[in-house]
Amino acid sequence: MSWGVSTSFPRAILHIDGDAFFASCEVAKNPALRGKPVITGKERGIVSACTYEAKARGVKRGMTLVEVRRVCPDAIILPSDYETYSLFSLRMYNIVRRYTPAVEEYSIDECFADLTGLRRSLRMSYPDIAARIKHDLDHELGMTFSIGLSATKTLAKIGSKWKKPSGLTVIPLRTADSFLRDTPVQNVWGIGPNTTAYLNKFGIRTAQDFVRMNEAWVRAHLSKPFVETWQELRGEVAYELSLDGRETYQSISKTKTFTPPSTDPSFVLAQLSKNIENACIKARRWDLATDRVCVFLKTQEFRYYTCEVRLPRATALPHDILRAIRPHVPALFKKGTNYRATGVVLLNLSEQGAVQLDLFGAVEKAEALTNVFRSVDDMARKYGKHAVFLGSSLEAITFGAHVGERGDVTDRVKNLFRGETKRRRLGLPMLGEVR
Repeated sequence: MSWGVSTSFPRAILHIDGDAFFASCEVAKNPALRGKPVITGKERGIVSACTYEAKARGVKRGMTLVEVRRVCPDAIILPSDYETYSLFSLRMYNIVRRYTPAVEEYSIDECFADLTGLRRSLRMSYPDIAARIKHDLDHELGMTFSIGLSATKTLAKIGSKWKKPSGLTVIPLRTADSFLRDTPVQNVWGIGPNTTAYLNKFGIRTAQDFVRMNEAWVRAHLSKPFVETWQELRGEVAYELSLDGRETYQSISKTKTFTPPSTDPSFVLAQLSKNIENACIKARRWDLATDRVCVFLKTQEFRYYTCEVRLPRATALPHDILRAIRPHVPALFKKGTNYRATGVVLLNLSEQGAVQLDLFGAVEKAEALTNVFRSVDDMARKYGKHAVFLGSSLEAITFGAHVGERGDVTDRVKNLFRGETKRRRLGLPMLGEVR
């Protein structure tokens, strides 16, 4: 069968999506779990990911573990092992790069790849290249992937969702209309509930209905991102692959949920202090500074107590932020209230640059503190994150975020290789057995 006609693939874009990725990583590193209802998210008390065997028993993402035990009593519930998941993710990207250097690392379990022009050098059609990539991913990583191949990123995304799990769906432009006809508009990448409701008002129910609207109507009624989606569904490339990775951040956020919830102000505020430290570490790594910060505490009833403060000068030092939010703590922390999470967002980020000295030496003191934190960052690179930390974060770092059953840690943390420390480990997953 001839697949590679130019009219069907003016561009050849793959979207690769790991099936139940976090849970599948657990099965891949421990094959004794294969065929069993495996769930990750023990530390959070809710389902982060689950195998298809668990889904068949009624388990859904976001379900509480109490509900899980009711619908699936034999579920194997594991703490999330993000270190291992990131290693599998890296291996996924590297396998795809054997075939093409043009790979966009879209998320930990997804990537795009551009195969355009590779048929001759690889001596395969585009669908054959996609099938070979899928074979290598499935067999080398011990899990399945769903893949879509088409002329644009948006069409390829439709393809990867078409047949899950372990699907390979090819959408040539000459037959794309049959796929669009059976794709509800809300299932199109980038179209959310509000836009769906708006489009429904005009009788647009499917992706095909959307594509058949004329360009003048689309531009008159929709903003630029949705015009681009319309173009992509028509086979016109509006979204190029992002191959350079992230170059900077507009904001940096750090949040942490802890269990059980706490009414202890020293513990809750220590968790907030640790989040602020972590956000500042990331800002310094990217040579960024903030002059506007938002912090919040979240109660067990999911109520948020929030404050936003402006700083006298841009900074990436946790001392400056802690000093600025201290007057607002009484309004944030209500005595006797159970809190379950804290968070911070560094806003209005800009590159750290030269600063002017002032009459009272405040900037000079800040420069001295900056030098101190350069040394802290150097020690972190050598001995691991939080080798040195603020006293205000002591309780969060000493006691962690979870106690009791939810405080169970992964095998990778329990069993270190020789020479590893809690903070510095080799890039290898820990293989284990079912207990």
